Amino acid sequence: MKTRIKICGLTREADVDAAVAAGADAIGLVFYPPSPRHVTPQRAAELVRRIPPFVDVVGLFVNGAPEEVRATCATVPLNILQFHGDEDPAYCRQFSRAYLRAARVRPGLDLVEFAGLFPDARGLLLDAFVEGYGGGGHVFDWTLIPPGLPGYLVLSGGLTADNVGDAVRRVRPAAVDVSSGVETGKGIKDHSKIAAFVAAVRKADESI
Repeated sequence: MKTRIKICGLTREADVDAAVAAGADAIGLVFYPPSPRHVTPQRAAELVRRIPPFVDVVGLFVNGAPEEVRATCATVPLNILQFHGDEDPAYCRQFSRAYLRAARVRPGLDLVEFAGLFPDARGLLLDAFVEGYGGGGHVFDWTLIPPGLPGYLVLSGGLTADNVGDAVRRVRPAAVDVSSGVETGKGIKDHSKIAAFVAAVRKADESI
């Protein structure tokens, strides 16, 4: 199965164009104000106008007030909502949209139990545990992922063109998600790194 690719934390038109040109299946926009990759709904709407059909637009939120999430959805044509904070199942479902639920992986977290709380999620996004929210560009121990975890897995956390091939072959996720691994600075994407990342995923797919 083709591994889907999401390039997250886009803030510039040129970076959106580069992600689309490289063959990304989805782009991610961050609506979490403390993040250096944060964009306003108005700015996000400008970026989305550059995205052709059949490339998904994912909006990342962290413990956002429901009215703010709804206002963002009214301004930006988001295909999928990604919840990266402490949102419970009722919170995630109230928007009547497809969503991803992020899990910050560390020893002691029961991923089977966690996944069971969100059976209607489009996928479970696995990221590294760090203080605060987001993976901080760190790789977590992939052996912490139990076999037979239900649902579609989206692997994140410290992925780069150098390690994503190994990640795809070992974990066999439905999708991979990258942000800092294709950057020259926070929120500034390196177009050659994006192209190399996509190529590494496709090469791994061919080897499976």
